[in-house]
Amino acid sequence: MEQEAPSIEYGFPKLNEPAPDFTAPTTHGVKKLSDYKGKWLVLFSHPADFTPVCTTEFIAFAKHHKEFQALNTELLGLSIDSHYAHIAWIRAIKEKFGVDIPFPVIADLSMDVAHRYGMVQPGASATQAVRAVFIIDDKGILRAMVYYPLSNGRSIPEFVRIVKAMQTSDKYKIATPEGWQPGDKVIVPPPGTAEEAEKRMGEGYECVDWFFCTKELKL
Repeated sequence: MEQEAPSIEYGFPKLNEPAPDFTAPTTHGVKKLSDYKGKWLVLFSHPADFTPVCTTEFIAFAKHHKEFQALNTELLGLSIDSHYAHIAWIRAIKEKFGVDIPFPVIADLSMDVAHRYGMVQPGASATQAVRAVFIIDDKGILRAMVYYPLSNGRSIPEFVRIVKAMQTSDKYKIATPEGWQPGDKVIVPPPGTAEEAEKRMGEGYECVDWFFCTKELKL
């Protein structure tokens, strides 16, 4: 009697939990999640090498690479393509667009890493990774994730911005409003008790109401 093929389990990583571990071949040799301990990591997937939208994204990631590094943050790409396809594509980007790709790219032909991170969305494609971004902090905790459709490219400056915002929130124990950039006012966490709410308006913050107060942050 013929056995049924085992079903594939799709991973759904959760925010504020340890990021799924991996060991994978890349264009810079074998990389493990533990290699990035002590640094932040932006792990991002793209549908396929030698495609126009993905090419624009890789060029943009490369142009922002030093900005990420200044934030103690490394970049790591991934697609369900071979090691040799990655190398050929990176060489083509340098030749045709004059841009060096300075970060590693995972060759995930087995789809192991893609499934661990839920990058394969059957409703979009069962053979390609969607445009997913995972931001992992310096302790290996997954802090943010965003999924995009196959048809639309990402805005890389937003990932620079959100890394800055999360690092600032961690350091100063504050929240940041929509579109926050360094130098903008930050949000003071709302009071947790009725007594604290009563005092909040007189604590020297810029308050619209007891639950919405901002302040200048000296970085």
